[in-house]
Amino acid sequence: MAAIKSLKSYFLRGLAVLLPAIVTIWILVWGYKFIQSSIGVHINRILAWVTIAIQGGPENVDAEVWRNFWVHGWGSVAGFVIALIIVLAVGVIVANVVGRSLWRATERFIMKLPVLNQIFPHIKQVTDFVLSQEKAQKLFSRVVLVEFPRKGVWAVGMVTGDGQLAGRNVLTVFVPSAPSPVNGFVIKIDEKETIDAGMTVEEAFRFIISGGVITPQSNITVNVSGETVLTGVKQ
Repeated sequence: MAAIKSLKSYFLRGLAVLLPAIVTIWILVWGYKFIQSSIGVHINRILAWVTIAIQGGPENVDAEVWRNFWVHGWGSVAGFVIALIIVLAVGVIVANVVGRSLWRATERFIMKLPVLNQIFPHIKQVTDFVLSQEKAQKLFSRVVLVEFPRKGVWAVGMVTGDGQLAGRNVLTVFVPSAPSPVNGFVIKIDEKETIDAGMTVEEAFRFIISGGVITPQSNITVNVSGETVLTGVKQ
């Protein structure tokens, strides 16, 4: 029995050591395959066509050899690298005023097209929410704790606005769900009933996406003695 417990302990320790590396490698491999199948393979086919054309066309060279090299062989890496360069170049272009104006004009054109105007705006909203740190910072001013969905249960929320309601200062708070922070609840709550969470927006997102496994370094403690009291944070 002791031997089984020891083996179990060793196995869990080994898993704890290896799992982060395995998951990281899996994400990198998935990213490579996604980019390669979505963009890289088309670039590789163009490279194969250009190579064959430069050498005089399929009647002068073994076209199949070059197609296999660029699409399925070592040459396929070139498509992945070029795809990354294209994505980087687009990021550089839209970072300036002219490129940003051109891209906005393109987006407006897409949103006027039938069918696409029902799909593109929603996908763009999700990708902007997940990938754009600048927009997230503008959208969420600070992170608070609110008693939601009932008293005694504290949830992490992002302040998206403020105002007056029945003579009281109230905050508009988005309470995201885990592990997908793009869904959640929008509530109006008295500012006095919120607690400064003591974490940044990025820390809050990591906390939510990980299901609470990645805990921010904060000085929040919760003590229960008749009612919920939080100490070590600004009220």
